[in-house]
Amino acid sequence: MMGDTANTPAEPGELRRRLGVFDAVVVGLGSMIGAGIFGALGPAAREAGTGLLLGLVAAGVVAYCNATSSARLAARYPRSGGTYVYGRERLGDFWGYLAGWGFVVGKTASCAAMALTVGSYVWPAQAHAVAVAAVVALTAVNYVGVHKAAWLTRAIVAVVLAVLAAVVVALLTSGEADTARLEIGGDATLGGVLRAGGLLFFAFAGYARIATLGEEVRDPARTIPRAIPLALGITLAVYAAVAVAVLTVLGSGGLGAAGAPLADAVRAAGLPGLAPVVRAGAAVAALGSLLALILGVSRTTLAMARDRHLPPALAAVHPRFAVPHRAELAVGAVVAVLAATVDLRGAIGFSSFGVLAYYAVANAAAWTLTPAEGRPPRIVPGLGLAGCLLLAFALPLSSVVSGAAVLALGAAAYGVRRATAA
Repeated sequence: MMGDTANTPAEPGELRRRLGVFDAVVVGLGSMIGAGIFGALGPAAREAGTGLLLGLVAAGVVAYCNATSSARLAARYPRSGGTYVYGRERLGDFWGYLAGWGFVVGKTASCAAMALTVGSYVWPAQAHAVAVAAVVALTAVNYVGVHKAAWLTRAIVAVVLAVLAAVVVALLTSGEADTARLEIGGDATLGGVLRAGGLLFFAFAGYARIATLGEEVRDPARTIPRAIPLALGITLAVYAAVAVAVLTVLGSGGLGAAGAPLADAVRAAGLPGLAPVVRAGAAVAALGSLLALILGVSRTTLAMARDRHLPPALAAVHPRFAVPHRAELAVGAVVAVLAATVDLRGAIGFSSFGVLAYYAVANAAAWTLTPAEGRPPRIVPGLGLAGCLLLAFALPLSSVVSGAAVLALGAAAYGVRRATAA
């Protein structure tokens, strides 16, 4: 049977099923445990103050609902494209298209941001050049097959987890750690907590990458519903441990003022020798995020090209490597141009808005499942949909305006295409 072997030949125009539960979980971890944990804590602390951990809980609850809805839908529709496919099948062509548009545009910007993060850690004076080199190298890795990409992601996740574990242990056992800094004070407001949740959600969103690999997972009806919650649960535990450790040393004020929170925390704890390790870990983490982002964006591009929402030429699958090679090259080229010319450090809020809109469609699609189709308890997609909209519109105004404008542009393009086709 197709799901019983990693080397089953793919039909012409289809991708090859080679990933099991472990590899699928690693792809998700590689997407989530990335540069976000090294950079997102500072901006989130500036918004939430002493309510930072509440923001993390809010992001985690919404992410859990989204993950559950995505897992049930992915098991029902194990094809490349993720919510683009689910929205189209359950809600109609427009909603699937809008989800896919938000994902591709938002995550392409995220790819460039991750590439620039690599550059800023590896060689700050030549950040753009390093970013472009990273994009070219990882696009090449994805081009020769997802199996090789999964092995590289596995190595990256191991390195990043080792660095984070060392940071947590070092901070919590240092003489500077004080649990009183974890107390929630009067500076914590509902609006601040929600804004922090929206920003921290940016770092959680990688479990979508598992769903977008639906055509490359063995026995998807069993593998995907297991892999997504496992990856999310591990990530939430890691993020909580890191946030607690950094807060006990820096406090919310120091964390909010930190440019590189984890590196600043180990220096404040009297361990300056660990700072270069943290810098290296951050660079490796950003590479892991970039690798998985390119993988996921190219698969959604493939699905949209198959339906002619994007140029049909992008739907080609390589006869030897069984990957959407034209989509991968196109995504890589666009990201490389952005990484070479644009500073996207302010794109986290914009990307978060697009991704939250993407998952709002996923939860709405999951709501329409019947019990026989594996529908989760109704409270899960209901809470997920409400949470996505709440966090999205709680983001800074500039992020809301730019994100809504891009979605409106995509909707307009869809309307023009339908009108001309008629």
